[in-house]
Order: sequence, then structure tokens, then C-alpha cells
Amino acid sequence: MTQTLTNWRERHAAKLGSAQEAVALIKDGDSVWAGGWTSVPPMLCAALALRAPELRDVTIVTFLAPYKWDVPEVLAHFKVVTAYASPYDRPAVQQGRIEYIPVAQFRAGRMPPGLDRGFDVSMIPISPPDDEGWCSFGGGVFFGPAVADSSRLLIGEVHEDFIRTGGQNRIHISRFERLAEYTLPPTPAPIPPRSEETEVAANVICTLVAEEIVYDTCTLQFGIGDVSAALPAFLDSRRDLGVNTELLPGGVVDLIEKGIVTGKHKALHPGKVTASAVGQVSKEELARIGACPDIELYDFNYTDDLRNLLQLENFVAVNNAMAVDLTGNVASETFGPNLYSGTGGQAAFAVAASTAAGGSVIVLPSSQLVGDARHPRIIAGHPPGTVVTVHRGFVDFVVTEQGIARLRGKSIRERIAELISVAHPDHRADLRKEAARLHGLTV
Repeated sequence: MTQTLTNWRERHAAKLGSAQEAVALIKDGDSVWAGGWTSVPPMLCAALALRAPELRDVTIVTFLAPYKWDVPEVLAHFKVVTAYASPYDRPAVQQGRIEYIPVAQFRAGRMPPGLDRGFDVSMIPISPPDDEGWCSFGGGVFFGPAVADSSRLLIGEVHEDFIRTGGQNRIHISRFERLAEYTLPPTPAPIPPRSEETEVAANVICTLVAEEIVYDTCTLQFGIGDVSAALPAFLDSRRDLGVNTELLPGGVVDLIEKGIVTGKHKALHPGKVTASAVGQVSKEELARIGACPDIELYDFNYTDDLRNLLQLENFVAVNNAMAVDLTGNVASETFGPNLYSGTGGQAAFAVAASTAAGGSVIVLPSSQLVGDARHPRIIAGHPPGTVVTVHRGFVDFVVTEQGIARLRGKSIRERIAELISVAHPDHRADLRKEAARLHGLTV
């Protein structure tokens, strides 16, 4: 397949226009896919938001949006639904202005329940077409292929700098009704950088995971978050690792070039790094990913399909959490009833890794300093209304900067002892008291 991009504007001039002209296709009553994270088309979203007063009964579907739909004049006319809250819409979700669909079931070739309604119009960011008309989804395939197959009309927002990779990272220009070229500065990712305190904790935690849990020839999943995304930088002592993940963090290209990630022992796509999208990386590293033939990007519904993941009998999944209770139940999306993120693929990866290989790992600092107060993240019990993202039966290890709690096959008493041992020292006495009160156990 040639990747020549000469004269694409002239060749597709009939479809190419302004963002305002493109979203003119959207009519009253339409259901509109607006993408998520790096698969959001910012110019098309802004153009559609300007049309809000003239439209009725339009539903916008998104996830982890870096675009702020929480604007009174927009929400007065549009219904907005998200499958994963971001800092831009978290208050609106918590206060009911934006609706949330908990999405955790993924099957290759179809959209998950709640997102499988079909879309009248989907707005999708793409690369320019090559001479054969093929575009890429850039560094974020996410739900692109499945969304395209379940949509009546497609509108493309063309980004000149989008990378191309193998896998399912392509779509033909003929499938798009309208095109608008992106001309604004890059949109910042909706995830803030880790604090200095978390950075220090992450260095210790990732060292423990890399040296004591990850083993040569295993296949890894990296959760994107404060701690787990830092893990690639600590894997130099390992050999013949594979990567089968949802979001690809920085540092993996280095591991490929060093011969540490080879994928020789992967049950699926041996020799390839498989992911759905690239996480927060520099522009330079993104270009390296696009130039690396060993990295392939697939539809989210494929990378997170539990049926595929269960085939990985050497699987280690490393994910973050907001808090873990004394028996090992993991909360990663809410604190009490207040939603902060979403389920995403964490539950699927944890269940698969624990079932196939006993390799479900949860990483988090033992505490967090908020103002002048230190708050525990190993807690006696989750507040009422908290969603358990990963059931304790699928949590094999919990790792903080205090050490490793090994939970697989342990009794409740043993689990409590393990988790208190990795809690912050300032909170261990209180946790022992709560263990006696809640569980009648002295540890």
C-alpha cells in the first residue's frame, strides 16, 4: 500500500470544506458519535456546539472527552452521554447534566452494550488519504472501525500529522460523506501529570512489579494512570516480553529496540505489540511508534475482548486504583456515588490475567496528601455507593511503595494482614481496629 499523500485536497475537493459545512449534515433527532480522548475531532465538536440552538433532540455520545460539552447553551439543546468521565465533564456527570453509561463488555466486531444503538452521524479524526484512498485513525484507533460499521454517515476531520500503523488502523476515504481539515493547535490530553509525591511512589512500585512480579516471556497490559504507565522504564532486566494492551504508554519503542519486548511467546499476534491507542507520549515518540513495524493498533472491542485475553496463558495485567479495601476489592471509577472516570477495560484485563495466569496486579500509592491531610488509599471499607471495579477474587497482587500484598488464594484474615502490611504506616493501627470491628478479626 502506497502512503503518498500528494494532492489529496484536489482529489477529494468535492468532500472537503469547513467544519461548519461538514456538521450541517446533522439533523434534528440524530445520534452523533463524537469519539473519545485522541479520537475526538475538536473542530467538528466546536462547530456542532455552535449549532446547538438550531437543533432539537440531538444526542452526543463520547468518552474521556478532551472537549467540554458541559456548557449551558449546549446542554439546553443536546443530550450528552459518556462512557468514561474526564476532568472536562466529571462535575456534569456527578450532578446529572451529562449521562453516564457503565461500559465493561467488549466483543470484537461490535460496539458494547449501551453504545450499540447505531449512530446517524459519526465524527472521526483521520489522516489524509494516501493515493489509494486509505486513511489512518492516527495514534487512537479506539472504537473507530466498529463505529464506522454502525453509522449511517461519517464526517472526517483530517489531521496532517497523524501516524499510520499496522493492525486495524485504516479506513477508506470513500466511506466519508464530508471532510474538514484540522487547522488548530494540538488538543491537550484530559489527564493531568502525576504529582511529585506520586512520582516517587511510582518509582518504588514499578521497581517492585518489574523485579518481583513480571517474569521473562510474559505478556503485559499497562493501565494508563499515575503509576502503571510508568512501568516500561523499569523493565530492562526482563527478556522476551510481549505487550497486549488497551492503551500503549511511553517507553515501549525503547524496549523493542533493546530486544526486551519481542512478543515471541504471545498467543495472539506473536512478534507484534498490540494496542488500541497510544497514551500520553511526546510528539517525537509518537513518530517513532508510527515508524515501528512491530506495533499494531486495533479496535478497542478487539483488544479488550475477554475471549481473546483468556488465551494469554502468560498474562500480567497492571492497573491503577483509587482505593483498595482490606479484603482486596478495587475501586477505580467512583468514590462513594461520585463518578471520576469509568470502568474501561480494567475489569476485563484483571479477570483475564487472574484467570489465565494469576497475574492481575493493582498498583497505587499507599496514601495521598490532600492539602495538609494524608488520606489512605488502602482503606477498611469503601464508602456507601462506591462501585467495585475489580472483585477481590480477581486481584492477585496489590503493590504500594510499602511492598507487595500477595492475595491469591488467601483467606480473609490473610488478605487483611497482607494489605495492612502495604498500607501507609500512619494508618495501620486504625486499619487493625477497623478489621476487628468490620470482620471480627485480629491481625
